[in-house]
Amino acid sequence: MRLLLDRTRACPAMRVDMGARLLLLAAILGCIACDPSRPLHLPALKPASQFLPAAPQGTAWRLVWHDEFDGASLDMTKWGFRPDGPRRDGWWMKKAVTVDGQGHLVISALKEDGKYISGCVVTTRRFEHAFGYYETRVQFQKQPGHWSAFWLQCEGTGKVGDEGRDGTEIDIWEKPTLDDQIEHNLHWDGYGQEHQHAGHKATVPGLSSGWHTIGLWWKPDEYVFFVDGRETWRTSAGGVSQVPEYIMLSNEVGTWAGDISSAKLPDCFIVDYVRVFDVVDRKE
Repeated sequence: MRLLLDRTRACPAMRVDMGARLLLLAAILGCIACDPSRPLHLPALKPASQFLPAAPQGTAWRLVWHDEFDGASLDMTKWGFRPDGPRRDGWWMKKAVTVDGQGHLVISALKEDGKYISGCVVTTRRFEHAFGYYETRVQFQKQPGHWSAFWLQCEGTGKVGDEGRDGTEIDIWEKPTLDDQIEHNLHWDGYGQEHQHAGHKATVPGLSSGWHTIGLWWKPDEYVFFVDGRETWRTSAGGVSQVPEYIMLSNEVGTWAGDISSAKLPDCFIVDYVRVFDVVDRKE
């Protein structure tokens, strides 16, 4: 109980009116049930609705998957955990992942019994998808030594021979620093001697505080990354993955993010929602 109270003090998620959230959820579910060619217009209750890029002429965005984290616990029909065990300079453990009851997913960095603990959730075998727009709204961690990430992965990432077309690790965002910089990264052809990588660092004023909306438009011929509606990177490196991939949200302990021993723990990053949209033909 004391540990839970300490986490709450260290990671206070922004309070959001629950009535407004219920209205938003009803609107989202209504959009899914309606004609798929109908343009999607989410109520302006969360800033993310304004950051969808313009769909190509004659098409519209359709919401195909989402989690608003409005339940009392993680929705296990949508997410699973990576098994408890060592991960880089720490451990991934389920206890580091919570839903705060205020509409947020919270993934923490903790120190317990001399071990640094963080967590990871995945949509493996629940939702695996190719192409579309993948978006999350997030508040980043405040302490060094651990980094948050929103990424796509598949078994084909380990294959060698067709570049990234048979599977690419798509790091929509990684946040190893505490300043206003964010990273987008791609990895393909496995993680051994044949490994290939492309990446980009973007600086966005104000990124280190408050809520931010980050998305990827994964097209058949290119990836386009956005932060708060601003395009930050466009690339076709690796030939672009052509296969379905699952979603991951993770927190990892490692020196890439600095010295964890100097961090005031617990610390966390907070996710408001994850949404996936497809481009569909607009009904005339």
